[in-house]
Amino acid sequence: MPLLLLLVTSVFIFSCKDDNDDVQVQVDYPTVYDLNLNLIRNSDDYYGFNQRFDRPMLGQDIVLVYRKNNPGSNTPIWEPLPKSYFFNEGTMDYTFNFTTADVQIDLRADFNMTIKEDNNFKANFINGQTFRIVLVPAVYGNKNANTTDLHRMSYEEVIKKYNINDSKVGTL
Repeated sequence: MPLLLLLVTSVFIFSCKDDNDDVQVQVDYPTVYDLNLNLIRNSDDYYGFNQRFDRPMLGQDIVLVYRKNNPGSNTPIWEPLPKSYFFNEGTMDYTFNFTTADVQIDLRADFNMTIKEDNNFKANFINGQTFRIVLVPAVYGNKNANTTDLHRMSYEEVIKKYNINDSKVGTL
């Protein structure tokens, strides 16, 4: 009998437990920012730029970076990073990484980029670059962000998936 009483009491206690430990955190993304910059030379084969966010992101959230490939055009072409370019001298790669506080954009080559530093090369790859930074929450509505899927998506697909109004692009 004591065992039966213990069993009934346990079922009652555990069936009434509230497991709703979800904490709602207000974030101001998904959103889009433009970053207009000149990359900074750190060595002959590396240029980079680091930009802090106005407010830290949550640890599980995602940053995507796109580079405007046709400066001056009214219809931009946004290339997702990472992106490789091939020259007679070797390969050059735009990459990025991020933390909850910042995003780092890198341009690395397996050759000495100073040999290509004519005005055309600088204008196309180093100076006056526009990067579009997209901040995506890990969970948005009923959509869970999957990093692999997001990196396969074009800028337009990400904007559509997260219903982002990219006519209101902010600046960092």
